[in-house]
Amino acid sequence: MASQNIYILGIESSCDDTAASVIHNGKILSNIVASQKIHEQYGGVVPELASRAHQQNIVPVVDQALKIAGITKAELSAVAFTKGPGLMGSLLVGTSFAKSLAFGLKIPLIDVNHMQAHILAHFIEEEGFNTPPFPFLAMTISGGHTQIVKVKNHFDMEVIGQTIDDAVGEAFDKSGKTLGLGYPAGPKIDKLAKLGNPKAYPFTKPRVDGLNFSFSGFKTAVLYFIQKQVKLNPNFIEENLNDICASIQYTIIGILTDKLKLAVKQTGITHIAIGGGVSANTGIRQALKEGEAKHGWTTYVPKFEFTTDNAAMIAIVGYLKFLEGNFATQNVMANSRLKL
Repeated sequence: MASQNIYILGIESSCDDTAASVIHNGKILSNIVASQKIHEQYGGVVPELASRAHQQNIVPVVDQALKIAGITKAELSAVAFTKGPGLMGSLLVGTSFAKSLAFGLKIPLIDVNHMQAHILAHFIEEEGFNTPPFPFLAMTISGGHTQIVKVKNHFDMEVIGQTIDDAVGEAFDKSGKTLGLGYPAGPKIDKLAKLGNPKAYPFTKPRVDGLNFSFSGFKTAVLYFIQKQVKLNPNFIEENLNDICASIQYTIIGILTDKLKLAVKQTGITHIAIGGGVSANTGIRQALKEGEAKHGWTTYVPKFEFTTDNAAMIAIVGYLKFLEGNFATQNVMANSRLKL
C-alpha cells in the first residue's frame, strides 16, 4: 500500500488555530494555519469565540491546503482530524467538517489523538531531520499539557510522567501576565530571557515525587515575589525585566531537565524527542542539546512549524493509520478529555 499515491488531508481544530495539511506518502505538500488574534485582548483563549472563528476559517483553510498541494479533493485517499483532547466547541467544528467531507467523497475517515500527533510529528519526512528509533522518550510540552511518554512504536505509548496541575505553557503565560507581557507570554519571555541573567533570582523548584510535574506552586511563587518587590520599588519590573524573564525560564528548564534525567535513569532510554508548542522555546532546545554532551542523550527536535498546533502532525498520523487500515466510523465523536 505504501507504494501507492496516498494523499491524506489532515485537519486540526483543537484550540484557537484552524489548520489543514496535505501529505503524500509521508511528505508534507502543504501546511496551512489560520491563527486567531482576537484572544490576545482577553489574556487567553475564549472557547466560544474560538469555535466561531473555526467555522469561518475551516473552508478557506482546507481549500488553500488543497490548492498549494496541487491536488483536488477527488484525489484524497482519506481525511484525518483531531478527535481530542481540546476545546469541545473547537473540536466539533473540525470533527463535523471531516466527517461530512469523508462521507461525501466516500473515502476513509481517520481520528487522531492530538498529543500522539505531537509525538509522531517526528516521523514527517523532512530533509535534515532524523526520526527517533524505538523505544524513545517523548516530552510533550504545551499550553495545556506536560507529559513524559515512553514510545514503544507508533501506536504503543505509555505516559510515565505528567503534570498534576498547571502545564508548562500556563506557567510561562501566567508568569508573563504578572509581568504585564500580555498573551501569549511564552515567546516574549523567551526573547527577553536572552538578554538577562538566568541566576539573578533563584526561584524554588516544586518538589514532586517520581516523574510527575507541578507548576502551580512555581507560578504562585513568581506572583508573590513580584508583588513583594514592586511594593519596595514600583519600577522593579521595568528595571529588571530581562533578569526576571531569564530567571523564570531558567527555573522552568531546570524542572523539565531534572525530570528527563530521572526518566532516562529509570528507563535506560537515551533517545529523547520533544514536541508541543513550548518546544519552540530556544532555551529549552539549547538545554536539550547541551544534555547530549552532559548526559549522553540523543535529542530530536522537530522543525519549528511542526511544534505548535498544526495539521501536518495530524496528517502524518493519518498516513500511518491509513497504512494499517485503522479507520474511524461516521459515529466517531469528539472527546475534549481524550487520553494518550
